[in-house]
Amino acid sequence: MRRMGYAVVDLLVHRWATLPAQPPWRTASRPEMEARLREPVPEGPAGFETALRRLAGDALEFAGRIDHPRFVAFIPSSPTWPSVMGDLLASGYNVFQGTWLESAGPSQVELVVLDWFKEWLGYPAGAAGLLLSGASAANLTALVVARASRFGAADPGAVLYASDQVHSSVERAARILGFRADQVRLVACDDHYRIHLDALHTALARDRAAGHEPYLVVANAGATNTGAIDDLPALADLCRYEDLWLHVDGAYGGFAALTERGQSWLAGIERADSIALDPHKWLFQAFEAGCLLVREGTRLHDTFHVMPDYLRDTAVLGREINFADRGIQLTRRARALEIWLSLQTFGAAAFRQAIDRAIDLAAAAGERIAHTTTLELLAPPSLGIVCFRLHPPGVEDETRLDELNARVLQRLNDTGVAMISSTRLRGHYSLRFCIMNWRTGPDDIARILDEIERAPAQE
Repeated sequence: MRRMGYAVVDLLVHRWATLPAQPPWRTASRPEMEARLREPVPEGPAGFETALRRLAGDALEFAGRIDHPRFVAFIPSSPTWPSVMGDLLASGYNVFQGTWLESAGPSQVELVVLDWFKEWLGYPAGAAGLLLSGASAANLTALVVARASRFGAADPGAVLYASDQVHSSVERAARILGFRADQVRLVACDDHYRIHLDALHTALARDRAAGHEPYLVVANAGATNTGAIDDLPALADLCRYEDLWLHVDGAYGGFAALTERGQSWLAGIERADSIALDPHKWLFQAFEAGCLLVREGTRLHDTFHVMPDYLRDTAVLGREINFADRGIQLTRRARALEIWLSLQTFGAAAFRQAIDRAIDLAAAAGERIAHTTTLELLAPPSLGIVCFRLHPPGVEDETRLDELNARVLQRLNDTGVAMISSTRLRGHYSLRFCIMNWRTGPDDIARILDEIERAPAQE
């Protein structure tokens, strides 16, 4: 067992030590992967060392190194080493954390971690929450709680509202809950990609006049496309006046609240009825680590508590918590161990500094782009996200610009210089990068922008 464990840790340490020299991304076609891995199940043993070498060389090699310092595509993740070790402990101890009876210690660790999150976001002591696989599960759970609190069950007239920059998981959650397409309103955004308050007012009035039942607004605290943060105080006022549930999707940007700037940008989040967070993003945890907080904590229990006969032995009568009573899962892994271990190892100040550093890098990149003649900002930099395009002087045809930028992105990714992604903003093809990695430095961002600025000479 020790020999196997040392072999795995040595493999991981080697990967971490050589990560900057590796390409940020490597892929292969389905036929190529089939040729490497398709085989009958072995009848006899191949040996752990042999299997580990094959797994590393034939499977794990072909994946994005999303913790690489120049992997800035999509929303990256760069866990700390204590987080990885905490994840290993959770698996090795094989904790069942659905009930207090079977996991008093790990459940208390989760309660402590949730209290830290509540304090950072300004939530009251009576708020409650749980850790989940990610914000997709958190958004789904929030929609369930909001609907149960309002209607008790499904209502064919219920309507939810979000900006046209909302994360796809919200629309997916609505489908899972049986909402028809006409029960989900995607509201236009303003020039800064925040939900347009006048358009939201209009949509609410129109739906009420038509006999519909508005019940929930989803706000962005760091939209995936641009990092935009909706006007949370104004939305909180609106939802209180209109008697609507306000859910804030803070999966990307919520932990910016650790910083002084983030607290200012996220002002009003403490008034939300529920908040989704992703510790595996800007809290530097290993996948999977999501979180849902609900302001009136008893609503979680009211929505999910079920006590069949075969679980009567697990009933709690005091202050103990069965986390199965707060969400969809009965069987839950101990996700809080990695978060607790990371924060105990480094202290909150280290995380605050890493978040501030990423924000500074994005702001500096935005400044450079704004003052060049070949690059064009397509949205104000927000949090760690920068959206821009290559726009050489004299090239004004939009189709040509789209094609040029698509080729630049493909070349950048194929050469192994970096991994960035794209989106579309106001109909324009946009290059986009997101800085969230504690490894990423000014030289990494400069190298990416240098390569992009050199592109016209290579076309």
